Amino acid sequence: MPSLRGRALSAALTAAGRRRRFASAEAVRARVARSARRPASHLPPRSLGRVAEVSRTFVGAWPVYDVSPLGGEPAAQVLYVHGGGYVDELERPHWALVRTLVTRARAQVVVPAYILAPRGSADRTVPVAADLLSGMIASAGAGGTVLVGDCAGAGLALAAAQRLRERTGAQPSRIVLISPWLDVSMSHPDQPAIEAADPVLARAGLLEAGRLYAGNLAADDPRVSPLHGSFAGLAPLTVFTGSRDVLSTDSRELLRRARAAGTEVEFHEEPGMPHGYPLLPVPEGRAARDRIVELVRTAAGP
Repeated sequence: MPSLRGRALSAALTAAGRRRRFASAEAVRARVARSARRPASHLPPRSLGRVAEVSRTFVGAWPVYDVSPLGGEPAAQVLYVHGGGYVDELERPHWALVRTLVTRARAQVVVPAYILAPRGSADRTVPVAADLLSGMIASAGAGGTVLVGDCAGAGLALAAAQRLRERTGAQPSRIVLISPWLDVSMSHPDQPAIEAADPVLARAGLLEAGRLYAGNLAADDPRVSPLHGSFAGLAPLTVFTGSRDVLSTDSRELLRRARAAGTEVEFHEEPGMPHGYPLLPVPEGRAARDRIVELVRTAAGP
């Protein structure tokens, strides 16, 4: 059973109409049009600068933030790829997770504000993410590199890891996927029943966001939907999902396919939890964040 606070938050998300953002293709197109006229900010909150060193560079057209612990060398490094259905910018819950990784895991966290769909289509975005990951792995030294992504960012992260494996065979120390969106076709037969209880996401809007991100590629191209890529030779995976997340079917399919390919998977499905629960202020979210911090510390070595 979910905690009392977890149940209350799911009810609050439903009452607030959070699903309206993805309620229809028209809703997604309208939001994309508004963002084109007035782009949302991806800047970190000012409060982050009180607990971390924050700087920004550019990788091509991507602003990339470097967030490091104050007073000392980082123990490990994390590439964090944010969610938002490929159409939304970094938001406060994303930055809160970055803060946790910096202050509790003593990690240097690299955060790309990648170009959003439809300008940032998969054929352009995945190679840049793979290049960024490759550079971090090459510069890791004695510490490890952990790849973390949530929702669409988890899909992009996994696609980048698959592409890097195909190029050079290199992999991060671990890949952590939070409520991953891995198949933009939204075609799993179990999704309609789960969608009825999902307080955050709806298939119609996700299908449109996925179409915009796919661009000229097919929905089942592994660059778009890494669930259709090979899982052999990937780094160990840790996956978090909730039973009230319409995308939980992607996580379950990943578990089956990755284990069949011989890849290690640590799998967490939290009963009654919605999409993105590890980023939420509930006991289940805190437990998930504790585990992620532990995994990053482990990657750093003794």
